[in-house]
Amino acid sequence: MNRFLFAIFFLTTVAISAEAQTRQLKEGIWRGVFKVGETDVPFNFEVKKKEGNQLVLTAINGDRRDDFNAKYYSTDSLQVTMNTFEAAFFAKIQNDGSLTGVHKSLVPGVNRAIPFTAQPNKNYRFVEPGKEIKPGADITGKWLVKIQSDKPVADRVAVFEQKGNKLNGIILSITGDSRELQGNVQGEEFLLSGFTGSSPSYVTGKIIDGKSIEGAIGFGPNATKFKAVKDDNAALADAYSLTFLKPGYDKLDFTFPDLNGKQVSLSDDKYKGKVVIIELMGSWCPNCIDQVSFMAPWYKENKSKGVEIIGLAFEAKDDYEFAKRTLTKLKTRYDVQYDLLFAGKNDKDEVARKLVALKEFIAFPTTIIVGRDGKVKEIHTGFSGKGTGQFYDEYVKKWNADLAKLIAEPLP
Repeated sequence: MNRFLFAIFFLTTVAISAEAQTRQLKEGIWRGVFKVGETDVPFNFEVKKKEGNQLVLTAINGDRRDDFNAKYYSTDSLQVTMNTFEAAFFAKIQNDGSLTGVHKSLVPGVNRAIPFTAQPNKNYRFVEPGKEIKPGADITGKWLVKIQSDKPVADRVAVFEQKGNKLNGIILSITGDSRELQGNVQGEEFLLSGFTGSSPSYVTGKIIDGKSIEGAIGFGPNATKFKAVKDDNAALADAYSLTFLKPGYDKLDFTFPDLNGKQVSLSDDKYKGKVVIIELMGSWCPNCIDQVSFMAPWYKENKSKGVEIIGLAFEAKDDYEFAKRTLTKLKTRYDVQYDLLFAGKNDKDEVARKLVALKEFIAFPTTIIVGRDGKVKEIHTGFSGKGTGQFYDEYVKKWNADLAKLIAEPLP
C-alpha cells in the first residue's frame, strides 16, 4: 500500500513538475494594469522571441516601441530588465497563463515596488471592445495647458491625436515631455496612460467643449490639476532663456572621474580650441535617455569637425561603482563614444554645489554649449523627444544651425 501511495505521489509530482517546466509566456499582445494606490493604470506590450531565441517584451505607447529583454529565473517566473533604468519586472506566470508581479526599483536602499497584473490576447487600453461611448468632441490638436497651483508654474503644451474613441498624446513642459501616451475618449471624458520602462504615467480629463478641457496629471490626491484651451500657436517658454551663469562668469570649471576612474577636466588639452557640449543628465531620466539617443549618433557624425561632448551624470546613488555600472549600460546600449563622467547624486542642490558658475538649474537634462574660446555660448533646459513632432523638429533645426556656426569659427 505504501509503495502504491508513493508511486501516486511520485507520478503526481512529475506531472506537476512537467507542467511547470512547460509554462511559458504566451507570445502576442498583452494588457497589463499597474495598481498605483487606488488607481488602475493600464499599459500594453507585445511578447515575442527574437534573435537567438531571446524573449523580448515590447512596451506599446502610440507609435513608440521600447524593447526589454526577459529571462526565466524559475520554471514559472521571469525577470524583465528595464534597459538603462535601474528597475525590473519580477513576475510569475499563473496557471491560466496570466502574469502577476511588481515593477521594482533596483537602486540599493530604494524600497519601491508597483504591483501589476497582465492578461494575454487583450489589445485594448482603457475601454473593452463593444463598450465604447461616442466621443463628445474631437480634441485633436495643440492645447495650452495652465497648471492650477497657488505658486507660479510655467505653462505646458499638450498635443493630441484622436481617431474615434482612440487617443494618443504627449504633454510638454519646460523640463521635458511625458513621452508618448495612449488612451481613449469616452463621452465627455478622456483617459491616457504611458509606460516606457520607468514609472507609469496617467492623465485624466474632461471635455468642457471643443475648445476647452480640464483634468489632472498623476495619481490620487497628489495629481497635478490643469485647465487647457485649444491653441494652434501654443508654445513653451524659450528653452535657451531659463538657465544662466552667475554674473562675472563666462566659463565652467570642473573635474570628475570617467568610467575608468580617470579624472577629467574641461581644461584638459583634449577640449582646448574645440566646441564642447556638456550634458547634465542621468541614466534614470527618461528625457535624458531621449537626448542621449539623439546626441550619440550626432557626435559620431560631427566629432571630426572639432567638437566634443561631455556627459556629466548625476545618478540615483552617490556611489562611483554604482554609477559606473549604470553608465556603462547606457554607453553600451546607445554606443556613446563621448566621455561620460560621474558628477554626483541626482539632486539640484548637488548640481549647484558642483557647478558653482550656474545661477539657475531647473531640470535634467540641461545642455551647455561652450565655444572654441572656452566661453559658454548657450544653455538649453530640458529636451523634447521625437514624439513631440514639430517641437523636436524645431529643436534639431536650431541645434544644427547653431552648432554649424560655432564649429565654423576659427581657432582662438
